[in-house]
Amino acid sequence: MKSFIDLFRRKRSYAPPDRTVYAIGDIHGRKDLLERLVPLIKDHAGHSDYELVFLGDYIDRGPDSAGVVDYLIHSDALSGIDCTYLKGNHEATLLEFLDAPEVGASWSTYGGFETLLSYGVQDVRLSKDEAAWAKTAKALSEKLPASHLAFYRSLSSFAVRGDYFFVHAGIDPDKAIDQQTDAEFLWIRDAFLNDARQLDYMIVHGHTPQSEPSRDKRRIGLDTGAYQTGVLTAAAISPAGVEFISTR
Repeated sequence: MKSFIDLFRRKRSYAPPDRTVYAIGDIHGRKDLLERLVPLIKDHAGHSDYELVFLGDYIDRGPDSAGVVDYLIHSDALSGIDCTYLKGNHEATLLEFLDAPEVGASWSTYGGFETLLSYGVQDVRLSKDEAAWAKTAKALSEKLPASHLAFYRSLSSFAVRGDYFFVHAGIDPDKAIDQQTDAEFLWIRDAFLNDARQLDYMIVHGHTPQSEPSRDKRRIGLDTGAYQTGVLTAAAISPAGVEFISTR
């Protein structure tokens, strides 16, 4: 088996020759948009072989985080499709909250409040009271379906297809790839986005909202702020090139 480092020594960028990879950006609780995007992808794929790679941040901010996860796990629309689910910083924070409720005070300021409500945790107080957050974490653990918790715990940090590297936020160009951790994969922004150095892989990521999907010689960005804009975006990556598909 090739090592992680060996995978990054290749210079020529190529997509898997036998199928199309559809990467899907940050959903953030917008089940309605996901239900619209999946049929668009199916229509685009036609009878060709394809797979889906979800870039994380399924939850928070939007109105139906629980519904999004339930769709990803149980929907017949995804039955028989090869799907890879990556972890976003928001899923990582939910798991951290269950073990360390004190993070609830910060989590609630960037979307956790909406996720709690979607799971039926109604008595949520936006405060720094650790005892109150411990009570809220207990309520969430009781209401969270076992299948959802298993889903959150099963999420991968990255995926490699051909010379495309799929990750939630990006990578640190100053670090060797085998030295990077979820701190980079889930949270990095400026150090990755503002760097101009050529990378050995084309990085396909979400995490940083933008009005339109972006593509250059280093990266493909797919977070189009779905929870605010109503635009959920995917990239179809094949030997023929890259094409964007959205709910716009």
